[in-house]
Amino acid sequence: MKRPASIEEYLEQVGNGRASAFGRRFRRQFQDSRGTAELAMLAAPSEEEYADFCRLVAGMTEEEKANVGLLYAEEVRTVAQRCHADPGNAAIFLNGYALTQQRNRQKNDTRNE
Repeated sequence: MKRPASIEEYLEQVGNGRASAFGRRFRRQFQDSRGTAELAMLAAPSEEEYADFCRLVAGMTEEEKANVGLLYAEEVRTVAQRCHADPGNAAIFLNGYALTQQRNRQKNDTRNE
């Protein structure tokens, strides 16, 4: 059985698309009139978004990291403020991580049946 990715490993995976030509092209496809691309944020984050993610992960407690899927919106906002990260970016990143963890657990459960 494959071990689930840690939040640090997930951060590294998300960061891989930020400087690539594919990432820039991908973001352009999803940009709104203000130039933001929330739908592309986890596939190809901007440097600013990635910096927010890094500050967030670096400032989280081990308990928060272990229980990302259980954090309420207000708790995510509090963690983001404490870590000097944008609360919206934090919510997108943490939700993406929680969904990835859930999907991986479901895959492992299916394999073990």
